[in-house]
Amino acid sequence: MAEVLYAPGLGYYSAGSIKLAARNTQDQAGLAGDFVTAPELSSAFGRTLAQQVAQVLSRCTDPKILEFGAGSGQMAHDILEELRTLGFQPQYEILELSADLKQRQQQTLAPWGAQVQWIDHPGPAFEGIILANEVLDAMPVHIVGFDQDGQAIERGVIWTDDGFTWQSQPASALLAETLKARLPVLPGYITELNLAAEAWMQQITEWLSTGVALIIDYGFTASEYFHPQRSTGTLMCHIQHTAHDNPFFAPGLQDITAHVDFSAMAAAADRSGLAVMGFTSQARFLLNAGLAAQAVRLERQDTRALEKLVSEAEMGELFKVLAVGKKIDLSLMGFSRSDRRHQL
Repeated sequence: MAEVLYAPGLGYYSAGSIKLAARNTQDQAGLAGDFVTAPELSSAFGRTLAQQVAQVLSRCTDPKILEFGAGSGQMAHDILEELRTLGFQPQYEILELSADLKQRQQQTLAPWGAQVQWIDHPGPAFEGIILANEVLDAMPVHIVGFDQDGQAIERGVIWTDDGFTWQSQPASALLAETLKARLPVLPGYITELNLAAEAWMQQITEWLSTGVALIIDYGFTASEYFHPQRSTGTLMCHIQHTAHDNPFFAPGLQDITAHVDFSAMAAAADRSGLAVMGFTSQARFLLNAGLAAQAVRLERQDTRALEKLVSEAEMGELFKVLAVGKKIDLSLMGFSRSDRRHQL
């Protein structure tokens, strides 16, 4: 998964294919790219998120924003525009692994000049907010589970005359221990462990001196993620706005993702000394943060995009928002109602 997504010049995120459909192509018959993210659907997403960002920035003396994986740069643009109307002009840093997405971001954000900067790795700990929208789902996962004898296994990839295919092997001690700690032995059950995302969560405490990190992604709490009926895992692929479950199709030309185990992410944050400050659905977060006020500013045709953002049948329920913080005492507006931390 790491190779087909990130190998220099060949991986999905390091080659030159168009990945995201731009906002102005949403109503066209043939969408460019492979998938659509919330910021591309409507400016209301970034502008509403900016309300929560502003609340955090107001509690910091020298705040800045750090966004991981900024997509087309549209979310950053919308956030900065709204923050300017609210009286904030923070430094906005972006850490982007994809060279072609970085180039697209630089075009989108050119009007902001030196206020936006691209970095190769997080610098010294700062005050402010970290944003990660659809980032953790693209981190390479381990495909693990139990064989028919109940032994912990990890799936690897081999090459045959017929192409790539799976081959199981005994799981390492770490994977086996982690797997058995999270679900009972279920012979034939397959799932994912995203140890890279958990390590990323733990590093937040090194990047922030004071502030909040907001993680927005599709996923579940552990009770849903490891439900006995979810016996084949959550690994999914996206190409030309078609979703399927074959990671061996068009390697390097399609996106491969796995849903996020938010219970594991919250536990990783807690282990590193971060406070878990809120957890809820994307729909509830946006409504708490003022989506309705943003909606009145939109053109009438954009209301369809808002429905996708909050509808339980679209992104509203599948996508979740997790907030973790360090040295900041604040009741975050995005979680003022329907905070689901108790479900983690």
